[in-house]
Amino acid sequence: MKIKYSFLLLSLLLGLAQCKSPGAETSRLTDDALMDTVQHRTFRYFWDGAEPVSGLAPERIHLDGIYPENDQNVVTSGGSGFGIMAILSGIDRGYVTRPEGLARMERIVSFLERADRFHGAFPHWWYGDTGKVKPFGQKDNGGDLVETAFLMQGLLAVHQYYTDSHNKKDSTLAEAVLTEREHALASRINALWRQVDWNFYRQGDQDVLYWHWSPEYGWAMNFPIHGYNECLIMYILAAASPTHGVPASVYHEGWAQNGAIVQPHRVEGIPLHLRYQGGEAGPLFWAQYSFLGLDPHGLTDEYCPSYFDEMRNLTLVNRAYCIRNPKHYRGFGPDCWGLTASYSVDGYAAHAPNEREDRGVISPTAALSSIVYTPEQSLDVMRHLYRMGDKVFGPYGFYDAFSETDNWYPQRYLAIDQGPIAVMIENYRTGLLWRLFMSHPDVQRGLKKLGFTTDVTQ
Repeated sequence: MKIKYSFLLLSLLLGLAQCKSPGAETSRLTDDALMDTVQHRTFRYFWDGAEPVSGLAPERIHLDGIYPENDQNVVTSGGSGFGIMAILSGIDRGYVTRPEGLARMERIVSFLERADRFHGAFPHWWYGDTGKVKPFGQKDNGGDLVETAFLMQGLLAVHQYYTDSHNKKDSTLAEAVLTEREHALASRINALWRQVDWNFYRQGDQDVLYWHWSPEYGWAMNFPIHGYNECLIMYILAAASPTHGVPASVYHEGWAQNGAIVQPHRVEGIPLHLRYQGGEAGPLFWAQYSFLGLDPHGLTDEYCPSYFDEMRNLTLVNRAYCIRNPKHYRGFGPDCWGLTASYSVDGYAAHAPNEREDRGVISPTAALSSIVYTPEQSLDVMRHLYRMGDKVFGPYGFYDAFSETDNWYPQRYLAIDQGPIAVMIENYRTGLLWRLFMSHPDVQRGLKKLGFTTDVTQ
């Protein structure tokens, strides 16, 4: 195992040495060429950087080779859900061939079929070589319903990709055989989807979903999930399940807390409609993780008149705070903003637009994954970061975080931050992942069950 990872590290370092410094060529790149450069490089995290046995996304890749103990072959369920969607975009763009993409998806699904699950739900982490759970914390060694939702969001998009009409126009025997394998894979994904027991995670018949369950510690984590935060997709999928679907009351009483989720207010002079858990405005991953597949355009329910407008305004709040820069950090400004959960100068933190949770750390995923909401402003950041060159841009795209104030530029990546960059760039360019996920009939039934309206017609 040490030899394998030493070889991987050597390959990464050689690749990094061969990467031309982007600074000089930035002004010559069109916006589309710049987006494609960033998307393709970020895709490579999930393709070249994948754990070799499972095919899933490693929790982290550190080009310095320094990892937490026993962490090098750990794969992440939520980050892999994002990565699966990034791979789909790579297949569709020709970064890899259709047969190569299918073989990778088959490896991933084969791993998920044999890996540890808990009432159908996946853990936060596995060991990629064995499929055994790696505890995320002492009592967090079982099912993680939120990470399961992130993974299922990706798998349902894969399901639709391999049952979509564009894969049914076969002109050769080889293509017909390939399509047969694709449809077989879609059926296997459907089985995984139907096996998740969302109802079990109500801890009986409560009208709320709980984040964790452990076969050893039971419900000791005791984390009921209320909105608003990144977990909207979990409630939608829980309602959408054709086998273990939760009643609509779980959404209305648990997530929305009988309407208490509605709390109109202004931050940085920008209106927000929802209550953000723990503050007036949350970190930007709250605007991204649920909406990698869930299309916010035209999405509304009784609690929010426009999820697109709400998430765009949350993004604009984040940008406005960074421009105001009340703590006077170096580098913050109109072309360098974005606070979200990422590595930090003192470990890991959920950076947010307030003085308590602002540590002077810019996380590239924050602004870049917001491109669907703020295209011009996000492209300004993308171009600025690309111009900064190798100290922030490596073989798998932009590194996870940096601080000009602290002269801190770690060459490290996290899967759950890289995935949204590639996915949201694709959604901005073509809407591919939105179109696939939203086309799933179970998703549409779940949205209707909860009282959502969308722009998608079935």
